[in-house]
Amino acid sequence: MAVVEITVVPLGTGTPSVSKYVADCHRVLQETEGIKYQLTAMGTILEGDLDRLMEVVRRLHEVPFQAGAQRVTTIIRIDDRRDKEVTIEGKIKAVEEKLK
Repeated sequence: MAVVEITVVPLGTGTPSVSKYVADCHRVLQETEGIKYQLTAMGTILEGDLDRLMEVVRRLHEVPFQAGAQRVTTIIRIDDRRDKEVTIEGKIKAVEEKLK
């Protein structure tokens, strides 16, 4: 299981707003089985099998193109531990425990 953070940014759309594109990406995620996801203020976090997540990343990268964007930059960060299972909740819990 891996955790992937993704930020998809359409360029040259004529507006500084990207929330429409984020919503379109989340519609794709709602229709995708086998992964968990969490919207954040600066991107989206995905959890699941790494091969499956990479397929989803590719689909999300295409979303702004399908909506008319001529250029898209996508930033991904992958947390793939092999010594123990990684989850979104587990990563948050580990930090919260250290704050006590």
